[in-house]
This record gives sequence, C-alpha cells and structure tokens, in this order.
Amino acid sequence: MDPFEQQIRGTTFDAGDTRGEPPRVPNLDEVLEVAARLAGAMNSVIEGKKGVVRIAITVLLAEGHLLVEDVPGVGKTMLAKTLARSIDCSVRRIQFTPDLLPSDITGVSVYNQDIRSFEFRPGAIFANVVVGDEINRASPKTQSALLESMEEGQVTVDGTTYQLQHPFIVMATQNPIEMEGTYPLPEAQRDRFMARISMGYPAGHSEVDLLLHHGGRSPLDDLRPVTDAATISGLIHAVRTVHASSSIAQYIVDLASATRESPALRLGASPRAALHLLRASRAHAALAGRDHVLPDDVQAMVVPVLAHRLHPTGETQMARRSTSDVLTDLLQRVRVPAPRS
Repeated sequence: MDPFEQQIRGTTFDAGDTRGEPPRVPNLDEVLEVAARLAGAMNSVIEGKKGVVRIAITVLLAEGHLLVEDVPGVGKTMLAKTLARSIDCSVRRIQFTPDLLPSDITGVSVYNQDIRSFEFRPGAIFANVVVGDEINRASPKTQSALLESMEEGQVTVDGTTYQLQHPFIVMATQNPIEMEGTYPLPEAQRDRFMARISMGYPAGHSEVDLLLHHGGRSPLDDLRPVTDAATISGLIHAVRTVHASSSIAQYIVDLASATRESPALRLGASPRAALHLLRASRAHAALAGRDHVLPDDVQAMVVPVLAHRLHPTGETQMARRSTSDVLTDLLQRVRVPAPRS
C-alpha cells in the first residue's frame, strides 16, 4: 500500500481546516494529506472508482486538463462535479450544445450607454474549475474557443487579453464519437487535455451500494469542500519541485519518439504530449510520497496521457487494436533507464 492510499484510509474530514492559510509551498507530507482528503471526499460519491479518482487528482496537481470519455450514464459529469464541489473555489458548468457560441465561453464586449464605452462581460471559462458537459456536442468553432485558455491560461477578446484564475482546470466529458449527434474533437483540442480516462461500468457490489445509498437523493448534497483554491495552488507548486533526472527526460523522449516511428500509428505524440507526461509523472511521484520521478511513474501515466493523442493506421483498426494496446507494446520495447548506483 503506497503512502497516498494509507493517508486515505487514515484521514478524517474537516471542511474548514485548510482555509485562511497564507500561500506557500507545502512539503510532500502536506501534499499527501490534502490529496488524501480530496480523494476520500470524491470516493464517498463515486462508488468503486478509486483509480479514476486518483488520475483526476493527479491531473489537477499536474496543472492539466482532464477528458472523461464514456457512454452516457456511467458518472462522467458526476466525477467532474464531485471534484469541483470538493474544492472551495469558483466553479462554472458549461452544457455544450450545437447552438452554443464561442462568446458564451470566453465572454463578450458590450456597449454600456452610461459610460459610453464597451465593457467586458466574462464568460463561463472564468472560474477555477470549469465543467464542460458533452463537449463533443458543440460545433468545432465553439470547441476551438477553449484552445487559448487551456494552453495559456488566458482569454483574448477584441484584442484585449484577460488572465484566468489560478488554479485552473477544465474537466470535460464526451460520449464516444460514433454516437449520434456528436462532433469529433480535432487533434489540436485533444492535445490540450493532459489525460483521458474512461469511467467504465461499476462492479456489481458497487452498483448495489449506489442504488441503496444514492437512490433517494444526490450524493453531492452532503459533500462539503475539504480544501480551497489557495491550498491547491500550493500543492501544484510543490509538485513542480519534484525532481526528474535527465535519464527520465530521455526515457520520456524515447517513448514519444517510438510512437512517431511506430508503423501501427499514423500520428504519434507531440512535444506537448511529452511535456504533459513529465508533469503527470511528477504528480504521480508526489502522490507516492517521493521527491523524485521513477520510470514506474512514467509507465503508470503513459496510457492516460498519450493514448487519446495518437491515431492508429487503418491496419491497426482492422486488427481491432487500440492505441492503448500499441502503447503497451511500446513500453515493452523502449529501454528503461537503469538506476544509478
């Protein structure tokens, strides 16, 4: 059992014990303690999905964005709303529909007759946690409105740039693209998401617990924040200090290069994907209680971080092999850096 799991089992929840602290960089013990409280709160709502919850927290601490892809009704939106409700911060929810406009997301300049000037009215993207529900039901033009904000943490409207709040995470859900009424996310949009996860159907006993405990009222009604935005910002800064050696960086580059050279793929991992993999590996190491990244951290995050960015060839698709399968094979072939003596 790793330190993160031990913290989860031994923690008690107090909604107010992280408020009012001055911004600072916490140590790894504090990262584990706060992350364990966050995981415990989320696991109380999301039944039987500890692995999914852990990846969501990893992406949050790595300062990334999360794409949750699965069929309707398995808890995609509930996961996003649970993370948002567990943090005392600003939250906005965007329901993506075909008639949603880019200005609904970024904001718009409106002429104010009282002051005889234009004033900016912020859109739904101006929040710490943005929950994008069914993002692939909006048109490509509306989807592209998220590109600048997700990559640079800012929005430009009518030539003026506005900085977004910190921390900032977009948690978007989408249905599989073969379902009716959806628009596939373009490659540039998918590449902005640090990781993609699938909820999957719950195990039998977890589904029974879901019916018994959550059948009468929403589990979110009793969920209280267990941390706040300032504390999460501190955790993000702490994760940045986790050491990644040159051999780890080379290992990540070798994995990315292997995807670009693989005959099973027609589009490999971008340099941004390699950077996201490093940041996610740092967060994974921090949640394991370590101040340095191991190859195990990289391997644990390869599929969530890279699989959604890759495009298989026609032969790979005909063989019913997914990009996750291709990555698993590449992990077996790329040389793992040896530990230094």
